Amino acid sequence: MDDHKKRVIETALLCAQEPLTVNDLTRLFTEDITVSEIDDALLELQKAWDDKGMELVHIATGWRFQSRLSMREYLDRLTPEKPPKYSRAVMETLAIIAYRQPVTRGEIEEIRGVTVSTNVMKQLEDRGWVEVIGHKETVGRPGLYATTKQFLDDLSLTNLQNLPMLEDAAPMAAAEHLGQAVMEFDASATVETVVIAEDATQEIIDISIEELQDKPTDEQK
Repeated sequence: MDDHKKRVIETALLCAQEPLTVNDLTRLFTEDITVSEIDDALLELQKAWDDKGMELVHIATGWRFQSRLSMREYLDRLTPEKPPKYSRAVMETLAIIAYRQPVTRGEIEEIRGVTVSTNVMKQLEDRGWVEVIGHKETVGRPGLYATTKQFLDDLSLTNLQNLPMLEDAAPMAAAEHLGQAVMEFDASATVETVVIAEDATQEIIDISIEELQDKPTDEQK
């Protein structure tokens, strides 16, 4: 692809308010452009921005430019608001849904060993990170929770297989890992890392990572 067309793609991505898919990018041109040509141009643009403060990333809903984490301390001076804080319960619940989905609220409570409050689920749903994707065919037909494309976008991931590997005690370790990875991307290109509330790390977690990953749900029993 010639430099002019690559410049058109680059400009569209820089100006877009939302991630753009390859199909979106093909509509920029009146002449026929193949998916392969668009893919090649995107890879070339990624390399061209390797040494810049912005990077071109592929996420679940398409391609977008975002600021690099190394720029965060400088950008924070323009927007000094503190990043959002989430409780231990919220982040643990999110971690369980992310790694065990689809799961019911009862299954989440079984893994955590405590009741999951309605407020916890509401926070995750309001943030756009989880949603009910169906109902389990059992007594009461409880809702099945799973993560959303917004969740993947905020982690700058293309799919669930790219979730951080778990190597420590869980579910708090998983929650902390997600907390370090979750980003909030806005139009001003400021990236904020989600911070778990300070008191969240003061409690000892007795559930092992094997329990989080391997403990059978009611559906698997």
